[in-house]
Amino acid sequence: MTLNQGLKSLAESTPDFSNQSVQNSINDLRIGWVAKSIDLDTAIQNNTVLSASQKNDLKDTINNVAYLNVGRYLGDMLRHVNTILDGTIIPIPEVELGVENPEYATFLEILQQVQSVQSLVPEFYGVSASSKNRSVNDHLGIMNGKLSFTSLKDSVRYITDAGLATDTAYQTAIDELKNFIDSVVADSTDFQQTLDTFASAVATAATNFDTALQTSPYDAKRTQLIADRNTINTQVNLENSNLTTIRTYVDSLSSNTAYISLAEDDDLRSVMSRTSQNAEWKGYFENYETNGRNDNPIYNNSQSDSSNAEIIDTVLRLRGLPDVTDYVDIDSVAAKSLRDTRLTGKLSDSGKTTEQIITDACTLLGISIDNKDVYAKSKSLLANMNNNDREIVKTELDLHNQVNTLS
Repeated sequence: MTLNQGLKSLAESTPDFSNQSVQNSINDLRIGWVAKSIDLDTAIQNNTVLSASQKNDLKDTINNVAYLNVGRYLGDMLRHVNTILDGTIIPIPEVELGVENPEYATFLEILQQVQSVQSLVPEFYGVSASSKNRSVNDHLGIMNGKLSFTSLKDSVRYITDAGLATDTAYQTAIDELKNFIDSVVADSTDFQQTLDTFASAVATAATNFDTALQTSPYDAKRTQLIADRNTINTQVNLENSNLTTIRTYVDSLSSNTAYISLAEDDDLRSVMSRTSQNAEWKGYFENYETNGRNDNPIYNNSQSDSSNAEIIDTVLRLRGLPDVTDYVDIDSVAAKSLRDTRLTGKLSDSGKTTEQIITDACTLLGISIDNKDVYAKSKSLLANMNNNDREIVKTELDLHNQVNTLS
């Protein structure tokens, strides 16, 4: 549904999507050592002198106490969001590698692909996309405000307010490393040793700070900081895993939908059955016609909360069954036995009396006739045949449910 109000304004402007909401959450955490850690991460990221290898080595050194290196994982989270907004999170198709202007994905495509997943997963698996860790928030949860930073902020505030000497030392070491990074210029030479010294100082200060936080009353906040970092990284990793593969995931499910739509054509179904080397696919096409016959529309109208017995009773009534209810009416019982599919080709009425037909039917069906008159035989035979009618409907219902159950 498209709402007209405001539509013209949309057409005359652009959505201007940005990471501002995530950035605001990060800015709200600029407290104590976290603020300095964020600035250090930014300085490393933006530096144009350090090589990629130097940056990675530096990041590894100062990440020895990962939960204290808040700037690192918040920076990674923000950079992750940026790759969603500009579409670069989705790999360039292999056929375009090396092309001067490869066609990157767009944020719009990502939104459309995520929407496709929401409908395709229930179609194929019979469960919601969230059951497969493929909900909207499993792809775009950080941008959608899924994460709460309240406990992280509370922990940082509590520790900062304590004014620990190891906290102060950690902040000082971070500042000194950042200032050195900012001072490095393109014509600098032989700065690696100094860089390593400052980085080692940050790592040592982090270790000392962590030791202090392992004691009461800070240990509970330390545990919470670790848990909050894990929550953020888990969400980033989930979104990254889902989005980097979303094109192939959607393409695969969409292709399956297309193949299945062709199965109604007998000749095309035969081609797919003969050429598929996958046993599941081959079985689906080979059994398609049989399963189609078992998909009986008469059972589609049954209430989902009805018991099987009620459904069977309804179908029997629609078919006019039981068509014989009085065993004393031996002619009708005999006539019904001649229509019983179990006795087709085995029971004949040629030159036989009604009693003989009933006796023969009982014998063929394994019904005891010892010491029984014709009415006793008729009663047993009618009960057997009416029960068989019920079993036939029950089998049809079971087959219908089977072919309509995702597997």
